[in-house]
Amino acid sequence: MKELNPKPTRDRSNWPEWARGHFPGPGDPTEGWQPLISVHALASRALVVATTRIEGAWCAYADAVPGMNHEAEKYAVLRHGDKVSEELARVLFPGFERIPYEG
Repeated sequence: MKELNPKPTRDRSNWPEWARGHFPGPGDPTEGWQPLISVHALASRALVVATTRIEGAWCAYADAVPGMNHEAEKYAVLRHGDKVSEELARVLFPGFERIPYEG
């Protein structure tokens, strides 16, 4: 049985074009959905990582990292980092404008 997105639809009419097709609507299958992950390095050993959430929102987390491979280290930041404020997240990730932030 396919898992369906149970969350109500948010008004997506003003969302960027890429986002309208990225998030499943209510009753749409969620099987195979993958979050979009974006990384912003504050310094070589400090990352802020943004990720989309299946319910039609996004959030960002910050943490210190070894600084050897940001592409690999982003997953640890998502698991263990501290959620950043919406104000900071929107400055660092302007491509997510008009998409709700889960803070």
